[in-house]
Amino acid sequence: MQFLDEVKILVKAGDGGNGCLAFRREKFVPRGGPSGGDGGRGGDIALVSASQHNTLLQFRFNPEHRAERGRHGEGSNRSGADGASLELQVPVGTTVFDEETGERVFDFTEPNQRFVAAHGGKGGRGNQHFATPTHQAPTEHEPGRPGEEKRLRLELKLLADVGLVGFPNAGKSTLISRISAARPKIADYPFTTLEPNLGVVQLPEWKSFVVADIPGLIEGAHEGHGLGIQFLRHIERTRLLVHLVDVSEGSGREPAQDFEIVLQELASFSEDLAAKPMLVAATKMDAAQDPERVASLRNVAAARGLPFFEISSVTGQGIDALKFAMAEKVWGLGLGPGV
Repeated sequence: MQFLDEVKILVKAGDGGNGCLAFRREKFVPRGGPSGGDGGRGGDIALVSASQHNTLLQFRFNPEHRAERGRHGEGSNRSGADGASLELQVPVGTTVFDEETGERVFDFTEPNQRFVAAHGGKGGRGNQHFATPTHQAPTEHEPGRPGEEKRLRLELKLLADVGLVGFPNAGKSTLISRISAARPKIADYPFTTLEPNLGVVQLPEWKSFVVADIPGLIEGAHEGHGLGIQFLRHIERTRLLVHLVDVSEGSGREPAQDFEIVLQELASFSEDLAAKPMLVAATKMDAAQDPERVASLRNVAAARGLPFFEISSVTGQGIDALKFAMAEKVWGLGLGPGV
C-alpha cells in the first residue's frame, strides 16, 4: 500500500436552512396567524480515528468534503430537517492543524476518538417567533447561518514503541523481518525502504510491542537530503530508539562516523528526539572481518553510556538479547533470552 503521511483538505459543514415566512389561512381555523417553521441545522464534519487505517492516502484524490445543508422551514410550523453530518476516518497518530493559522487543533492518540472539525450552521427562525401582541402579522424571518469552512493539514505520525534508525542498508528491514511478522522489501541497495514499516514483536505471556522501520538517514537529512526527513516525525512518539550501524567492510564507511552523523541528524531535527533512550546495535556481524571497526563503535557507544549489542540477522547472533532489551526498555518487563 502506498504511504502518505501529510495531506491538506477542505472541510465545509452544512449551511443552516432558512426560516419560513407563512400564515395559516384555513377554513376551520378561526384564528390564523404566522406559521413559518424553522430551518434545519446544517450537518457537522467530524474526524474519527480508526485503527484499521494506517495511511492518509484516501484524502489525496478526495481533498474536499462537504456536509449536507439543513432543509428550509415550511408552513404550518413545520421545521426543516437537519442536514446529515459527515464522518471522516483517519489513522491513529494523525495530528490536525489549521492550515491558515498553523495551530494544532487536535491529536488522535487512540482509536475511536472523535473531533468535530467544522460545525454546521444554525437554522433560521420562521416568522412564528416574531409574533407579539402588538405585532400579530410579522413578516420577519431569518436565513440560515453558514456552516464552518476550514482548510486543514493532516499529519500522520506512526504510533510505535521502538524506532529503528540508521544509514540506508544498515539492516533495519532485515531485523524487523527477523523479530516480527512484518515482511518489508529487502534488497542490496540503498533506500530500499521508501515508507515506514511496522512490526509487532511478540513476547512470552502475550506481551508485545510495536517496532517501526524508518527509511535510512544520511548526512543532511534534517535539511531534506535523502528520504529520512519526511519520516523523522514518525519516531517522535516512540519510547525507544535502536540505532543500527553496519560494521561490515561492504558499507565502505566508518561505523563510528556513521553513528555520529545519525545522532547529529536526530538532534538537528529535534532535541527531544535525540534525548530519547537508545540502544546501539552493530549489524552484519557475520560479514565483519575487522574487529577494529566493531571496537570503535563499541567505544563511542560506551562513551555515551549506551547499551551495545552485536547482531547478525542472517545467523541470529544477538537477536534475542536485543529483542528482550527492547522489551525491558519499553515495558520494564525484566525478561531475558530463554524465558
